[in-house]
Amino acid sequence: MTDDANKPDDGKAPVRDAQAQPAATKAVEAAKSVEDKAAKDAALAALEAADKPVATAEAKPEKSLLDKALPLPAKKAEPAKVATPAKKTDAKPDPEDDPNKLPEAPPWWKTLRADPPAHISALLGIGLIAVIFLFWWFVTRGAPTDRIVSPSKVPSPGEVFSSFGRLMDRSLIDGILATLERVFKGVGLAALIGISVGVLAASHRGVGATMAPLVIFLRSVPMGALIPLTLMLFSDGEKQKWMFIFLAIVPFVFSDTVKAISIVPERYVETAQTLGASRWQIIRKVLLPLALPDILTSLRFQLGLALGYIMLVEIINAPRGIGALFLGSERQGLFEHTYLLLFVVALIAFTLDLVLRTLQRGMFAWRKDL
Repeated sequence: MTDDANKPDDGKAPVRDAQAQPAATKAVEAAKSVEDKAAKDAALAALEAADKPVATAEAKPEKSLLDKALPLPAKKAEPAKVATPAKKTDAKPDPEDDPNKLPEAPPWWKTLRADPPAHISALLGIGLIAVIFLFWWFVTRGAPTDRIVSPSKVPSPGEVFSSFGRLMDRSLIDGILATLERVFKGVGLAALIGISVGVLAASHRGVGATMAPLVIFLRSVPMGALIPLTLMLFSDGEKQKWMFIFLAIVPFVFSDTVKAISIVPERYVETAQTLGASRWQIIRKVLLPLALPDILTSLRFQLGLALGYIMLVEIINAPRGIGALFLGSERQGLFEHTYLLLFVVALIAFTLDLVLRTLQRGMFAWRKDL
């Protein structure tokens, strides 16, 4: 038994077999009966050899006989952990964490060519006008001798608007109607001829090449040079005034019409040709309807220019009209009437543009850029 205990270890883990437990039991009994120290050591060695674990992954370690013979101190029992149920939350998922969410567009003031909201546009325009009036009041406030600007050059806002009654006594309404009649006749004739020839020139490039030199010449003639020309050709009657407007704006109406027809996509023309449409049908049902919104936009701008051009003729030789009122105010020293007439002309131009734009948007609701 001693030789078996002193047998050297060959490095392999011992495997517990059926004979391990009887050998260990005999060693314990021998240790109790024999008082020899060597026998006790041999018995303890046999117990330790029998207590080593089995070197297999599936075997579970068991308590040795020595552990069973010698009681171990009891371990303190740890309190059992009570699992706390997960708290239910009603919080909704954060939309910022959504990977499919598209990035928000920057505000309009940080974006190039972005249109502000309608109410913001109105406030900005009103704000600029308010700043101009505030500056005007500042330089003309106080007594005439204490003002920054002489009242003979710039009267105060109160002096200007308080003279409206005296301006009405000078046949203001009659002058406005006379001016508008001349403007509408000249612009109407320019629209009739300019649009007709422009559509023809844009549809047939040969006509466009023929008209190009004349149009360039008329666009290059100064407005002041047209006044003596129309006086020689049409005398100084009413016809001279609206013919002056016609010659002043017809080349621009022609050019804008050609441009509007030219930018119509070619696929519409090709589709109409595929369906068997004639040239006249393509012009009347395809080119002209698609180009008409841009043509009317040009007429709106030309109407505003014509309202300014007609003043040149009326100041020279017109017994009535807004231009005649300008000339009479300057000769009589009524400077407040001169400034008030400027506001009247601006108000008329703004009203005409607003009416035409409203009609244009109603007629062409499919165009969102009008």
